[in-house]
Amino acid sequence: MEQESTRQLKVAKQIQKDLAEMIRARGMAAYKGALVTVSGVKMTPDLSCAKAYVSIFPSSKAGEVMKMLEDEKGALRGELGRLVAKQLRIVPELSFYLDDSLDYVEHIDNLLKK
Repeated sequence: MEQESTRQLKVAKQIQKDLAEMIRARGMAAYKGALVTVSGVKMTPDLSCAKAYVSIFPSSKAGEVMKMLEDEKGALRGELGRLVAKQLRIVPELSFYLDDSLDYVEHIDNLLKK
């Protein structure tokens, strides 16, 4: 597996911060009361695509919230474009992936309690 460049990591960190802020600003009501956290972002080497990993609590709303994020991908990218216009030549395409590591932790926790 290829090592990510310093530039990729910096851009990913900035996009993670900006996306998290944009989602937080919309409020939990926008996502049917679910708490949406951007847990990480991975950039392609050419910085044209950003894979955003989100964790959703409660996980029972994950499917619904993922669809909402998918539907507003264009609007989020536009907003992101205004925030990163000075730093990046192209605004990366966004794709959202569910980070279910919290569910995994909870599952392991429950197994350990038994």
